[in-house]
Amino acid sequence: MTNTETGAYKAALEQVQNLLQDREYKLALEQVDAILDVHPRDAKTNFMRAVVLRHLGRLDESVALLQALAKATTGVAAVQQELGITLHALGRIDDAVDALQAALAINPKLATCWRLLGQCLLAEGEEDSAEHAARQALIHSHTHPGIVKALELVADEHYGMAEGICRDYLQRHPDDVSVIRLLAEIGIKLGVRDDPVILLEDCLKIAPHYHLARNTYASALGQAQRYEEALKEIDYLEQVEPRNLSHKVLAASLEVMVGNFEKAEQRYEKILARVPNHAQLQNSHGHALKTLGKQSDAIAAYRRAINLRPSMGDAYWNLANMKTFEFSDAEVEQMRAQISQENAATRDHYHLCFALGKALEDRRQYEESFHYYQLGNELRCKEEGYQAEQTQAETEALIKHCTPDLFVGKEDFGCPDPDPIFIVGLPRSGSTLLEQILASHSQVDGTSELREIIVIARRLGGKRNRDDESLYPGILWDLTAEQCRELGEEYIERTRIQRGAAPFFIDKMPNNFQHVSLIKLILPNAKIIDARRHPMACCFSGFKQLFAAGQAFTYSQSDMARYYSDYARLMEHWDEVLPGAVLRVKYESVVADIETQVRRLLDYCGLPFEEACLSFHATERAIRTASSEQVRRPIYNDALEQWQHFAPHLEEMRGTLTEWIERHEVA
Repeated sequence: MTNTETGAYKAALEQVQNLLQDREYKLALEQVDAILDVHPRDAKTNFMRAVVLRHLGRLDESVALLQALAKATTGVAAVQQELGITLHALGRIDDAVDALQAALAINPKLATCWRLLGQCLLAEGEEDSAEHAARQALIHSHTHPGIVKALELVADEHYGMAEGICRDYLQRHPDDVSVIRLLAEIGIKLGVRDDPVILLEDCLKIAPHYHLARNTYASALGQAQRYEEALKEIDYLEQVEPRNLSHKVLAASLEVMVGNFEKAEQRYEKILARVPNHAQLQNSHGHALKTLGKQSDAIAAYRRAINLRPSMGDAYWNLANMKTFEFSDAEVEQMRAQISQENAATRDHYHLCFALGKALEDRRQYEESFHYYQLGNELRCKEEGYQAEQTQAETEALIKHCTPDLFVGKEDFGCPDPDPIFIVGLPRSGSTLLEQILASHSQVDGTSELREIIVIARRLGGKRNRDDESLYPGILWDLTAEQCRELGEEYIERTRIQRGAAPFFIDKMPNNFQHVSLIKLILPNAKIIDARRHPMACCFSGFKQLFAAGQAFTYSQSDMARYYSDYARLMEHWDEVLPGAVLRVKYESVVADIETQVRRLLDYCGLPFEEACLSFHATERAIRTASSEQVRRPIYNDALEQWQHFAPHLEEMRGTLTEWIERHEVA
């Protein structure tokens, strides 16, 4: 081009940019097309045309043009970012994530790209990755070094130090809404009950159109059990940003939190009517269907997810995790092929390993099955970084501080409501079976694994940073009668949304076995049932289970066995300190003589016998745990000795459990 032509070209492009800023999109397109009449292969002008087409809602045309540009101009971050933005607008979230990640691989400082990636990952259900992306967006958009340091501290789980920096900064810059939102997220991480909500309310007063903050606000309201308010905020966001999937997905997640699985399932159906090619949403839809007992529909949803993304290990595992499902020969070979891929993502890889292990176990190919279980566990163990010594130290602290003297003179402490029935123990110990039996009684509501006791314990611990020493359980000695009553009432109130109209309800969080002393101080009339299973059967069942979250101790034989030992030792301590407070129910005894054990359970809970508890499998209710399909069948003994097929590979586990095996078999 001559100098004159170059000047005219630059002036024409500048005019396009001005028209875009003024939202004169039709005029901008006319101007772009005029430039392309002269320079049809010019990459910059074609890029501008794709941007204009997006603003005009001609998204498919924009994507086609951007994909062609991406092939012709490799290594241009702006093209990949714009492609990600347009794919997101189309609802093609999986593809949008790929494009945004490609842009960030070229230029990791693109704050807009990180911000949108966070929204996409949130819509995908990848909360931790979404938070990381949101922090990266702030790092690359915020100029204050203190805030950058605070973000680094959050990444390292030093929340207390990060909180201090943010509060100090906000004293001088009270209107910085991005930092207010960050401080609210820190409060959520610390388990602070009200501060995050208050902070986000202040944030939205300053910037009512800061929709990401309102999304976080809705999430914080959900965590505070203020579900109706949370859903109201989401309704508003859906109106002002109707194409933003993260709002709709959060709404469905909130319905799941409340236990409104029918509404959650309906929401997923509506979302998928708009974006049927969203693999993760098909997967989430499968969860809701499975929980409702719609097994065939759930299987179809999981298979749709796999068809959309053949490498999606999560969907394969969800099929395997139905326990009663059997993979076809073609699906087994498909899993083998995916595992052999060298570029498989770690998350997909270990999900596929656990799923293939289950498929091969069902086919009685135990040697190869164990190979894949072991491989999946090794990958997951590296990711979790579990420290058995920490659990052992926590157990020692509970035994040291929670003595009989802790309860002397405190008979009138706590909230007297007898409503809760806690089922504690280890995962895969038969606790879902006990829950289903009790929830079949007319006076008992089944809920789920509620986190309220753990939240209270963490708050009492007072840890602000990962390496801080916890005040719990020693602080239990300092609780007054009023504090115990308030904590008990808080538990009852925060769990009310999860229950129906029955006078009693079940809290099936297994890890609450660590908090028996706290429960008895704040809820002295609550019932506590210890679901116990043969140590080898329980530990191997945990070892071959891939948990959605938590239970990090299950991914190595040694850690699993040591955790069982700490649990069993602590339960013996509770028997000594609080004799008769906990009812132990052996899974094997229930299988051998269900009526005797059902009557024993009901007597302990002060409930009259009802025949429905014996035909528990006929009870229609939402069940969230891995045993959901198993407890919808009559009692069976198939799983009692399943671990024996793998016995040659489990010597490490057996060696640690010898004492507890002997005690269990003679008890």
